[in-house]
Amino acid sequence: MREGSTWHRVRTAAGAPVDVASLAAFRVLFGLVMLAAVVRMLTSGWIERLYEQPTFHFTYPGFGWVEAWPAPGMYLHYAVLAVLAAMITVGAWTRLAAAAFALGFAYPQLVDVTNYLNHNVLAVLLAALLAVVPAGAAWSVDAWRRPSVRRRTMPAWCLWLIRFQVGVVYVGAGLAKMKVDWLGAGQPLGLWLAARTETPVVGPWLDEPALALAMSWAACLFDTTIVAWLAWRRTRVGAYLVLVGFHAVTGYFFNIGMFPLIMTAAATIFFAPSWPRRWIRAETPAGDAPPVRASRLLATVLVVHVGLQLVLPLRHLVYPGDVLWNEDGMRLAWHVMIREKHGSVVFVARWPDGRRLEVAPHRYLDWRQEKEMAGQPDLILQLARHVGAELRAAGHADVAVHAETRVSLNGRAAVPLIDPAVDLLTVSDLGPRTGWVLPAPTGPAPRLRPRR
Repeated sequence: MREGSTWHRVRTAAGAPVDVASLAAFRVLFGLVMLAAVVRMLTSGWIERLYEQPTFHFTYPGFGWVEAWPAPGMYLHYAVLAVLAAMITVGAWTRLAAAAFALGFAYPQLVDVTNYLNHNVLAVLLAALLAVVPAGAAWSVDAWRRPSVRRRTMPAWCLWLIRFQVGVVYVGAGLAKMKVDWLGAGQPLGLWLAARTETPVVGPWLDEPALALAMSWAACLFDTTIVAWLAWRRTRVGAYLVLVGFHAVTGYFFNIGMFPLIMTAAATIFFAPSWPRRWIRAETPAGDAPPVRASRLLATVLVVHVGLQLVLPLRHLVYPGDVLWNEDGMRLAWHVMIREKHGSVVFVARWPDGRRLEVAPHRYLDWRQEKEMAGQPDLILQLARHVGAELRAAGHADVAVHAETRVSLNGRAAVPLIDPAVDLLTVSDLGPRTGWVLPAPTGPAPRLRPRR
């Protein structure tokens, strides 16, 4: 590596020491938010609704073997996650706790695809990164019980890594909003705001199309530029105040769970590395810990991780069709709140002699699963295969299974999503969803008119 080259300068900057305080503060805030999220799950009744009551679970490719524990086991699982989140907060066995939390929190997400939430994916990724960086080197039980791990500084790449992960969520969400429905018609935001006209004080204005359009543009600009404003020292404080207000408003009006709290806490990582020392006067001894260096294996893993985080949000661009319609490349892409779909599905089993049998999804699903499945072709395909497997197990080897669907996208009139002439038992779930998913509706999303 030639001294003075671009790569040499990047490596030198990545290894430059920066204060570890902001990482320690991020660890505490992340641990507290995840502890609150886990306690919320334990006390809300969602464990029974998500894992015990459903008799059928949609699985991810390659993870069909992941099954939920019985309800007592799921309660125990989340109780352990609460302990791990508390350990992250206080910095006790930090790397082990963070790694275990990442794996343990990923497990219930893999049980059923209809449980998918972007912020749960982010929580897993952030926990995994905390297992890599020296998050327990200051203001932690680890630093108290093992003075040798105490340190005042860390290499800059540790800070860059967390900032990158938080930043890619914002930018990915902003790029995903650059669509005609969002910027041209203010949809689906207009639908959601119009449903909140009973809100005190501001309610009478929430069904104004101009407001929905203005808020849609504001949200797109916020997501695509907030990282730059946070990164610039002169605008950082003001940008963070805007960020807090933005997430407070979205958290109030929309049912998006812990996402606002996670992002509000995570965005503190963009402040100067020493920012917590303004409030915490205790000094962190430098200690005798050796410099944190990434091994070749770890460096390779991190490079792959960064590459995937850059590619996955954009992969839908190489697939044919509209991602909002066919969902091809929707997950793991930070497409946050950009579409509203309502629909209905009826499966039709057909035999060569002309016989047919209609199968309603509610035979297998609860209302929440059925609502999620209705707009997602891969889930429709998965349940169709299950229906076909049951019929073939009952001796109907020559059965075909079709789907009759009607789906509305962002307020449009409902139209078929799946080609009703296609036997879904012959469809592969590999590759783009062409040939069996019908084209997206071409008309513009409607602009709602005020009711008054």
